Amino acid sequence: MPTQLTLTALPEIPAIEPGDDLTQIVVDGYARGGLEPADGDVLIVAQKVVSKAEGRYARLSEIEPSDTALQLAGTTEKDPQVVELILRESREVIRQRPGVIIVEHRLGYVHANAGIDRSNITSDDDGDPRVLLLPLDPDMSAKALRDALRARCNVDIAVIINDSAGRAWRNGVVGFAIGCAGIEPVRDLVGHPDMFGRKLERTQVAVADELAAAGSLLMGQADEGTPVVLARGIRFRSSSADGKALIRARSEDLFR
Repeated sequence: MPTQLTLTALPEIPAIEPGDDLTQIVVDGYARGGLEPADGDVLIVAQKVVSKAEGRYARLSEIEPSDTALQLAGTTEKDPQVVELILRESREVIRQRPGVIIVEHRLGYVHANAGIDRSNITSDDDGDPRVLLLPLDPDMSAKALRDALRARCNVDIAVIINDSAGRAWRNGVVGFAIGCAGIEPVRDLVGHPDMFGRKLERTQVAVADELAAAGSLLMGQADEGTPVVLARGIRFRSSSADGKALIRARSEDLFR
C-alpha cells in the first residue's frame, strides 16, 4: 500500500466553453504547473467542466413545465422549469422538501436536484438564463479523455469525473465519482485477512469515490477555479470497470 499520496490542482485552467479541447487544456495545465504526464497518474476532473465542454446547457425559456413539474415546484418552492428538467433527468423522485428534490438520476445514482446546477453559470449571449446538466455518459466522457491523453502523451493514466453530493445523516457535501476510466472503482476485500488473521466479510473500498472526495478538497465549491486535480502515489489497479460499479443494486439498498 502507498505511504504517500500527493494532490496537485493544475493551475490556471481557463473558463470552459462548449467544444473546448479538454485534452489540450489538461496538457497545458500540466505544463503551467511544471509537471509532465506520467504512468500511474490519476486525473480528477470536475463534472462541471466536462458538462460545459460537452455543451450540456439548458435554456430555461425553452422548457415547458408539465403538470407534474408545476405541482412539485409548488411543494418544493423551486422554479417550475428547473423542476421539469430534474424530472427529465431522473428515474424517480425519492424525497422532497422546500428547496431540494432527491431523485434517482437516470444514470442510477441518488442525487439532489439531478445534479442540475446554476452556480458559476452565466446566461447565454442573449441574456437567457440557463442551467448545466450532468454529462450524458460520464463514464464515456472519462474514457474519451483518458484515451486522448494516452494517445497524445504516451502515458497510462486514469480519469475520474467527480461531483459533490450530500449524504444521509451527515451535514455537508463531499465529492464522489460519477464516471471513471482506467481504475478499479471498487476494491473488494471480502475474504482478505485483517491484522489478526480474521477474514473480512463485507469490506469493499470505494477507491474512485475516495479519490474524488480528496480531489474536491482542492477544487472547492465556490470561486476557486481549480477543476482539475492530479493525484500521484496511489497504486491503483487498472480496470475496464467504470462508475456503474459504485452504484448499489436496488435489491441491496436498505433505505429505499
